[in-house]
Amino acid sequence: MRRLVFYVKRIKIARMNDNQLLRHARHIALPEIDIEGVEKLFDAHVLIIGAGGLGSPAALYLAASGVGQITLVDDDVVELSNLQRQIIHSTQTLGMSKVASAQRALHAVNPDVCVHAVNKRVGTSMLSELTDLIARADVVLDCSDNFATRQLINRVCVQQKTPLVSGAAIRFDGQLSVYDARDADSPCYACLFAPDTVFADEACATLGVFAPLVGIIGAMQAAQALNVLLGMPALVGQLLTLDARTMQWHRVGLSRRMDCSVCGV
Repeated sequence: MRRLVFYVKRIKIARMNDNQLLRHARHIALPEIDIEGVEKLFDAHVLIIGAGGLGSPAALYLAASGVGQITLVDDDVVELSNLQRQIIHSTQTLGMSKVASAQRALHAVNPDVCVHAVNKRVGTSMLSELTDLIARADVVLDCSDNFATRQLINRVCVQQKTPLVSGAAIRFDGQLSVYDARDADSPCYACLFAPDTVFADEACATLGVFAPLVGIIGAMQAAQALNVLLGMPALVGQLLTLDARTMQWHRVGLSRRMDCSVCGV
């Protein structure tokens, strides 16, 4: 049996070129990932909505990890005030659309990744296109910055049964969770924040945001997306929060609400 497993692995290794083997050697060395896991990532398609503070580190780590297809959606352009925290962009890409800037950076990190750049603002006006994008993705990362967009993304993910990795960061406070409609017990974003909740959208332009915080949360979104793609445990039914001033983490259990207007029965 060991010889057979070794033989199968040799065949799989032969399908990778030398550069790919070297690039992904540290993942291949992990028994939880191995060659089979790297190949799963090669075949995966991740949708990232928002190419700013959270989307930057998330996209970079997913591309570096070998995710085969990444679709980026954002309608903004790179401004000087972004560069304090949006590490995928640079002084050289000021004035460029964020998705084009990010596409360039991801290809520089890993030329094997196929990056689709969608220079549009997510909203009800593009509901049909958003539904198609989410339906074709294996996992969605919500790296947006407003409540209405988060609710819309969540609703479509529930409808399409596409796992959603949701992150948020403002000032020194960050949060992270995974909502997976494929799991009958999983809550959705609307179970935690009802769609009719009145929120004053907090913008980092006025309230500020601690630069490393978005890096931490965005990187963890990437980690959770990889866990989902590889079939490893993810933060489904849990909300993780971080106070970056004290580096205190808190984990809160979440339950699906049967009266939820989005995922309830």
